[in-house]
Amino acid sequence: MPSVDFKAPARLLRRTPDLSLLLGAGLVSMTGDWLLGTGLAYAVYALTGSTLASAAALLSAFVPQVVLGSVAGVFVDRWDRKRTMVATNVLLALGLLPLLLVSGAGQIWVVYVVLAVQSCIEVFFAPAEQAFLPRVVADEDLVVANGLNGQARNLARLVGSALGGVLAAAGGVRAIAVADAITFALAALLVVRIATPGRAVTDGPEEGPEQLVQGRVATLVEQWRDGFRTTAANRVVRTLVIMLLITSTGEGIMGTLFAPYVRHVLHGSGEVYGVISGVQAIGGLVGGVMVATMADRWSPVTMVWLGSILFGLVDLAIFLYPLVWVNPWPAAAGMILVGLPGAVVVAGTMTLFQRNTTDEHRGRVFSLISLAQAVSVVVGSILAGFLGGPSGIIAILALQGAGYVVAGLLALSLLGARDASLDLSPTRS
Repeated sequence: MPSVDFKAPARLLRRTPDLSLLLGAGLVSMTGDWLLGTGLAYAVYALTGSTLASAAALLSAFVPQVVLGSVAGVFVDRWDRKRTMVATNVLLALGLLPLLLVSGAGQIWVVYVVLAVQSCIEVFFAPAEQAFLPRVVADEDLVVANGLNGQARNLARLVGSALGGVLAAAGGVRAIAVADAITFALAALLVVRIATPGRAVTDGPEEGPEQLVQGRVATLVEQWRDGFRTTAANRVVRTLVIMLLITSTGEGIMGTLFAPYVRHVLHGSGEVYGVISGVQAIGGLVGGVMVATMADRWSPVTMVWLGSILFGLVDLAIFLYPLVWVNPWPAAAGMILVGLPGAVVVAGTMTLFQRNTTDEHRGRVFSLISLAQAVSVVVGSILAGFLGGPSGIIAILALQGAGYVVAGLLALSLLGARDASLDLSPTRS
């Protein structure tokens, strides 16, 4: 029976103030992301009535990640990660300003452009943040830290989704844009206060001025290839990337079809959509507490495979029950329940990635992970856009739940039930 230490998260936050600042910055920033994303997803579909238009919005956010994803990590490993996070937050805030021009369906193209620009900037922020966290805490505290990070993400989803609905009703896209810009500015201020150095630790000698000038392109290309080699050579990382290819395809389907699912299948309003989208965070918060307080007895491998299977089974129940009973509130209850294994999967996955990469390569590996996710989301979104008409919404959405079950079984088969989180050899097969 796993021991429960409810004070472990509070102790970790007290003795590592930089973790508190990093989590606080993520909480504020992600609240703005959910505020913007929830409102825009429903607004685009409500204005156009087209799943292809919904897919276009999602593609606008993810196609740039496919183009830039694998390259961004090379720069993240060369740049100061703390400064990278500050700069990207400032640029993300400024990038929202064109949304102030949106006053109706005629300016919907502005939404697509803004989402694309934001995505180009975010490909540098995400790997910098994920690569920076293991420098802020000790290795033995990674599971607790990732559990707390998951709680911050879920709290952001809960608050941001609710605020998105309120601001959309009160001031429309313009009010949402202003609020989101404020969150990015606050996040930048919090990151500035972090004392932990942001530059990556490398095994080789420091580059001199001549080396920085000469062969820059060749060096970048070699580092890019090295990131691929590092990712492919490690059995744990390789398995997790394959899992993410499967589950992220489902997330692309979910992102495109969930608003039509609520609107056409459950006959829910925009407010109902906001509630159902946000309440998964309630279960996620509980799941984060479970992870953080039982960290000393959790196996990250078990967290990944078991959490994925449970997540998929609950999702299948959410998408299939309307075949016998059309009512939106069981979906809300299911979304709360699915948040529990969802938090466990995220914490386990991040811990395995962090423990199976070195600080020198971590930015590149996380960028390749983001690239794999982005490619899969694009594939899932295109699939949903063309096949997810009103009569096919349930069938296509069911693929998302089935994908998580398959991914969990794959992890169990390739990694087993043991804890592989300390497999740090990049050449182990």
